[in-house]
Amino acid sequence: MSHPFAEKSRGPAVVETGPFGLPVDAALAADARRRLATVEEMLMDCVRGEDALLTEASQHLVEAGGKRFRPMLVLLASHFGDPAASGVVPAAVVVELTHLGTLYHDDVMDEATVRRGQESANSRWTNTVAILTGDYLFARASDLLADLGPESVRVQARAFARLVRGQIQETVGPGPDTDPLDHYLRVVADKTASLIAVSGQFGALLSGAPSQVVHTVTSACEKIGVAFQLSDDILDIASETEESGKTPGTDLREGIRTLPMHHVLAGIGSGPDDARLRELLVQDLSDDALHGEALTLLRAHPAMDRARADLRRWAEDARTELLTLPAIPARDAFTGLCDYVVSRTG
Repeated sequence: MSHPFAEKSRGPAVVETGPFGLPVDAALAADARRRLATVEEMLMDCVRGEDALLTEASQHLVEAGGKRFRPMLVLLASHFGDPAASGVVPAAVVVELTHLGTLYHDDVMDEATVRRGQESANSRWTNTVAILTGDYLFARASDLLADLGPESVRVQARAFARLVRGQIQETVGPGPDTDPLDHYLRVVADKTASLIAVSGQFGALLSGAPSQVVHTVTSACEKIGVAFQLSDDILDIASETEESGKTPGTDLREGIRTLPMHHVLAGIGSGPDDARLRELLVQDLSDDALHGEALTLLRAHPAMDRARADLRRWAEDARTELLTLPAIPARDAFTGLCDYVVSRTG
């Protein structure tokens, strides 16, 4: 599969299809394939150790695959400086190790049994093994970071603090004086978008891009990260199949309030079914009949259009920032992500 990264082509641009079906510069895609292969090799080296169980548990999610979205952003952002700079590929490994570590912890907290089509680590072994494996991946990421300089360590530490804060905020929920929608968006920014922002930041920073470019890429990637989460929220409700990566209505069944639900509970819409939907959203929806009723009402509710409008605004804000960057194929790949995140929800 080709990917949206590479140096600017000489002469007429050759375009091919990259991730998410996006048209990308062929040289950019070829460069990405080569460097992502190196990322994969380094990932496997990092999770290979002396202890057999720790090695097996650490390799579990690495070998399960994934889109490697965050490493791809690191590589893409590096083209605003010197993409061959020595710290770029290790930084891509750092963000993926960090992401994988959070997945081990998330599965324990969510009591998940499946991850990426495989039995989750906590289910295959124990919660303790899964937690310690996540900690081990964070340690391996820190080991790599030590060679990238104090600024990189600081960037990662601050992002990790945001990840933890987002998880705690989600677990505790909004306080009595906090707007639930504002609280939800802060959780999305901290828990999901922060590491996506750092991915862009690492790529630009470690490639030696100008400071203003680093700032712009970081800010735009955070907005893209929020937009991706909002699109997942919408897909979880709107998709008729498992295109979202999970059974439609999973958030609804598990009592997780996402963007469309917040809009309903805030009073968006005035139809005859609104009161019934709000009543359903504040009760246990593990019952199949109640869940099906709530899902049907929510799909037809104006809150879905409001959520799509919110998604478009986040993606457009990211695009506006990206268009201030140098006009190179990497910028086109970034703006293509803004198009994709909107189009995937219809």
